[in-house]
Amino acid sequence: MVLLLSVIVLGSVAVYYGLDFNVESAKVAELQNTVSQLRNQDLISSHVMDIPAQQYDNNISVPQLNPVAIYESSNRSVATIEGAKTVVVDTLFGPQQAVESVIGSGFVISGTNSDYVITNFHVVDETVNSTVTFWNGDAFPAKIVGTDAFSDLAVLSIKAPRSDLHPLEFTSSSSLAVGMPVVAIGNPFGLSGSITFGIVSQLGRTIQYQSTSGTFTIADAIQFSAPINPGNSGGPLLNMYGGVVGITSADVSGSQGVGFAIPSDTILRELPYLIDAGKYIMHPYIGIDGVGMNYQLSQLAGANVTYGVLIEKIDPGSPAAIAGLEAGQQTITVGAQQYVIGGDVVVAMNGTRIVNYDALLTYLERYTLPGQTIFVTIIRSGKYQIIQVTVGTQPT
Repeated sequence: MVLLLSVIVLGSVAVYYGLDFNVESAKVAELQNTVSQLRNQDLISSHVMDIPAQQYDNNISVPQLNPVAIYESSNRSVATIEGAKTVVVDTLFGPQQAVESVIGSGFVISGTNSDYVITNFHVVDETVNSTVTFWNGDAFPAKIVGTDAFSDLAVLSIKAPRSDLHPLEFTSSSSLAVGMPVVAIGNPFGLSGSITFGIVSQLGRTIQYQSTSGTFTIADAIQFSAPINPGNSGGPLLNMYGGVVGITSADVSGSQGVGFAIPSDTILRELPYLIDAGKYIMHPYIGIDGVGMNYQLSQLAGANVTYGVLIEKIDPGSPAAIAGLEAGQQTITVGAQQYVIGGDVVVAMNGTRIVNYDALLTYLERYTLPGQTIFVTIIRSGKYQIIQVTVGTQPT
């Protein structure tokens, strides 16, 4: 039985939300500098492709995608991940335990002293007897080294000869732009070594996936148009140069031609921790739940903006609560949707315009860490205020 992954896309506004070019360039440079520091500390692999210096605009032609060449150079690195897990199913005799087969994809990466296979957390969550099978049929038992459910990542170790290990190189996902071509390689429905290609549909998406461990929200995901099916999860998403820009994580159930991937910048940030400590516990958290503003909601809530995030709920004792942010108190119904109005509307973080909830979670994931103080611009009772919030750590 193939493990299906259900995803909910939260929001639909582009991630390019009015950032000042110089500010955004500085943030990208800061992220690249962080990756360079990790590389110098020998915490991550040297197998990271340099980001092409060429910047694409309307006057520069994008090199043509060559899926044949990319497949020939990358397919040996992609593996099939198989395992089994115990599940509870409803029968005529009541709930009964059953063993369910799980299948997904993965690919070889280089660590400091060894090569590993990376895949999705949901592919190996609570599985037993997991195996990794390469393109030539060579198969090996797999051991989980580290996992992060909040980014849907898992790192596996295998005892395989060097002849079976062909690490792929990463390229910073900050080099991606909407419309760029991408290639996905994986094992849909167990059909090993399958390739699909499409374009980057959008950046900075927020998705949710259901695992046996719970429901998890992933910020800053890549949306792309290459067809993705159950079994593709965990495979590489490659750019036109064959560099890994993400790991495919989910497809929307019932959709056609929509896929999502965890960006390579997230992977590179977490790999040292997953390999050395077995986990990553530095996801930012401020403790608010809200909804993106729009014209209709703005009119009903009496707000003077049609963008931003309306705070509907604040977790008790969270950074947002400690900082004095306020949630709504009055429930209204718009169509079939209920909203809680009266709370603060977040419109900027550290001077960066926040268009919707996707943008808020993406900003936090990309540019903040626990312990950092950020300046949150809100609208309260029609007036702008700036409130300092000290970012916390995502509760486990």
